[in-house]
Amino acid sequence: MEYKGLMSGFYKATEWIMRISGSNLLWLLCSSPFLFFVLTGLLSPDIEMWIQIAWILAILAPFTLFPATSALFSVTRKWVMGDTDVSVIKVYFKGYKENYKQSMIGGIFYTLLIIIMIVDYNVYMKQFANMQIIGIIMLIFLILLSLSLFNFFSLVAHYHLKTTLLIKNAILLTILRPFRVLSTVLCVVALGFITAQFTWLILFGFGTLTAFVAFYNFNISYNKLQEKVEKMRQNEEGTKEGEEESEPGDDEGKHEDGEDSPRELPEGSEDRAGAVNEDGDGKDKENTKF
Repeated sequence: MEYKGLMSGFYKATEWIMRISGSNLLWLLCSSPFLFFVLTGLLSPDIEMWIQIAWILAILAPFTLFPATSALFSVTRKWVMGDTDVSVIKVYFKGYKENYKQSMIGGIFYTLLIIIMIVDYNVYMKQFANMQIIGIIMLIFLILLSLSLFNFFSLVAHYHLKTTLLIKNAILLTILRPFRVLSTVLCVVALGFITAQFTWLILFGFGTLTAFVAFYNFNISYNKLQEKVEKMRQNEEGTKEGEEESEPGDDEGKHEDGEDSPRELPEGSEDRAGAVNEDGDGKDKENTKF
């Protein structure tokens, strides 16, 4: 029995290694034009060459890196949701095809904003000594925007939404759930440190493990957010039903001046991120309730 258990565990471990390495290699393949110039830049000591490569990367990212990464998140989404026996190749290229347009548009938006913020930061910090506070604000926005990419790719892989809503909810979720994003960042930093020690993980695991951690944290935080929103709506519906059942002269549910008081959510409520619940949108890729 112990032997069978060990063999079963060995086979499962082997399967997971194949899944992780296979999806990571697919990601590297599809984003290879972008990664090629990243590697070229790292090997080049010339600063002017780096600037030229940076512009090339900005052009390539929306068309290569973003679609490839959203497809990778489609694979890790399946694993987090409990569907571990799916074909990695099939799920990856299905996600690549379905999400390419949204990933590309979102990538253009993110790339433009990141370029603008980097340029503004350098201008205000180096050329306007009396306006460095604006440069610091730009740096904060740049960090926030960069962190929201984890939620953006998770939303692309999980929800049928307009691109504007994907970006909006990715940023809002980053603001509302900062500790989950911080948890993802710490895990990615740890993975990066391990990868620096075992460079073969670049080929066989780093990208996939990063996507898995990011979607796992996204799934937990978004589920909690949706539960709170649902409870608030149920409370609102219960309050409305109570008002309808009350007698005409009943003063319950009114202000002191006698006017009906519609229930309002507290300032900063999670319902501000409820754009995904709009009619006709907010359904996940299997059209099930998230």
